Amino acid sequence: MDLLTTLVDKGLRRELPTRDEALAVLATSDDDLLDVVSAAGAVRRQWFGRRVKLNYLVNLKSGLCPEDCSYCSQRLGSKADILKYTWLKPDQAAAAAKAGVAGGAKRVCLVASGRGPTDRDVDRVSQTIAAIKDQNEDVEVCACLGLLSGGQAERLRAAGADAYNHNLNTSEGTYGAITTTHTYADRVDTVQQAQAAGLSACSGLIAGMGETDEDLVDVVFSLRALDPDSVPVNFLIPFEGTPLAEEWNLTPQRCLRILAMVRFVCPDVEVRLAGGREVHLRTMQPLALHLVNSIFLGDYLTSEGQAGQADLDMIADAGFEVEGAATTTLPRHRAAAGACGSHEDGGCGSHEGADCGPCGGHSAEHAPPAEHSAGSAHSPAATPAAAPVLAEAAAAAPGRADSARTDLVAVRRRGAGTDLPPNA
Repeated sequence: MDLLTTLVDKGLRRELPTRDEALAVLATSDDDLLDVVSAAGAVRRQWFGRRVKLNYLVNLKSGLCPEDCSYCSQRLGSKADILKYTWLKPDQAAAAAKAGVAGGAKRVCLVASGRGPTDRDVDRVSQTIAAIKDQNEDVEVCACLGLLSGGQAERLRAAGADAYNHNLNTSEGTYGAITTTHTYADRVDTVQQAQAAGLSACSGLIAGMGETDEDLVDVVFSLRALDPDSVPVNFLIPFEGTPLAEEWNLTPQRCLRILAMVRFVCPDVEVRLAGGREVHLRTMQPLALHLVNSIFLGDYLTSEGQAGQADLDMIADAGFEVEGAATTTLPRHRAAAGACGSHEDGGCGSHEGADCGPCGGHSAEHAPPAEHSAGSAHSPAATPAAAPVLAEAAAAAPGRADSARTDLVAVRRRGAGTDLPPNA
């Protein structure tokens, strides 16, 4: 397919696809699915080889959130049967983190429900970060505490946090239908605060909430413009007791197309396969490793993942390797971005020029930067050459296996009604 040849070429040069090219990936047929995975896999291997980074969630505070995010089992008014508890003590969180590190996790993600942290909460989390790093000096720590207020990102960075996660989740145009207690702009502001404080930004999306292909492309293009270092892709787990409990819209094939589209739009960032992979990809998970370079090990916030050893076996059986603690995850031009200062066109990770010192000279291992003329987040029009490809994809789309198989799905809730420790 000419489309895939074009997208691989752009991905190897870190050049932004057009919106229509991204939409065409989502419209490809099942007959072309392996070709799509192979093409996006070539981009993934260019920037990340066959390495898979392991991440581990520690849920510091679960349930009873005052926000009304429709997808969340911890939301205001949720009737989902989940674990609920207040803040873990630093030693409890460190013990949970130790289990993940022992399983090969390179990053520990500290998550707390709520609108955002108070200053006292930041103190608690700072103590937890110190406790974790005392035991695991090389581990990366990412905080995910909700909306940040002035100075909190700087305090987390001073405490030893390496990264901050705050997802955009869906497109700006549909955000108000998913959440009403805060805005899309609030989320963007928190990610930018984290970046300004020197934290590695982590921001992604949730697919499967009833959004259109256009919505998916919108949010991924917005993420490209925001320029986080990592982009987690979550697939909605429709918990009973939440407004989206009936939204079973995903098939394994659909999930793979979404992951491929994200890789083409964000070729050199850490694309992380996150919540819902076991529910929606099921036996197709190994194929996703050709598209992503990062996964979560073990359980999620309120749902169970598959056994950690099963993940390690899957990685090895698929011909990939777990990324070691001594390996820098990001390509050199992104890892060196901190030395470049700020860029109005999206930071070192996505800028197209070669004027920035650490990003300018690339070895043969990394493709040269693309020229600005290829398009940007502000020029969505498709190229004339893309038109036949779009027509071909649209014609093939009706033959896809797009019916979600809810009879194959089991949402496993983590330890409700038990004293199960976080992410045991």
